[in-house]
Amino acid sequence: MVKDGNNGAAEFLPDRRDLGSPRSAAARCEGCDLYAAATQTVFGEGPEQARFMLVGEQPGDREDREGHPFVGPAGRVLDRGLEEAGIERDAVYLTNAVKHFSFIPRGKRRIHQRPTVAEIEACRPWLGAELALVRPKVVVVLGATAARSLLGREFRLTRHRGEPVPLGDALAVATIHPSAVLRAPDSDAAYAGFVSDLKAATRVSER
Repeated sequence: MVKDGNNGAAEFLPDRRDLGSPRSAAARCEGCDLYAAATQTVFGEGPEQARFMLVGEQPGDREDREGHPFVGPAGRVLDRGLEEAGIERDAVYLTNAVKHFSFIPRGKRRIHQRPTVAEIEACRPWLGAELALVRPKVVVVLGATAARSLLGREFRLTRHRGEPVPLGDALAVATIHPSAVLRAPDSDAAYAGFVSDLKAATRVSER
């Protein structure tokens, strides 16, 4: 194991680098305090060498319980958007910037809470390992938390969504998180913009 107590998840990264190894190692991650209340780590899923990698914020309640990314209401929005953009979900790698569910208990409900900057930074080594192993051509960045993790604190989603941005050997295209479509006052307009950004990612992948 790589040991570095100052870098959150970094000390849990395995020396062996194939997708199965970090997925197994992440199940034991205690790189930040989120692991204590979450049901389980929700690691990325999809083919190694996928053309597209989609990166969201964090698992939600359903994802935390089931152990798979994008299986809740936002996942259904994503499925529909991918289909309209001509992207097969089975051909993309789906993951999140943060691998544990951050929430506030309220009675029997668990209310989503945005991860802190420290939690995003602590989880970054897992995302870095996924990027290095999958080596996608296009990274679709879903929402502000993922944008901060991948594109830095100065990146403004509202200003640059849908535009290709260099990200290592890949190109990143940022858009809103599908959960934002569900919360939007005009969900039809929000969804149309979301699909437009996914179509922009499709065009970038064809270059």
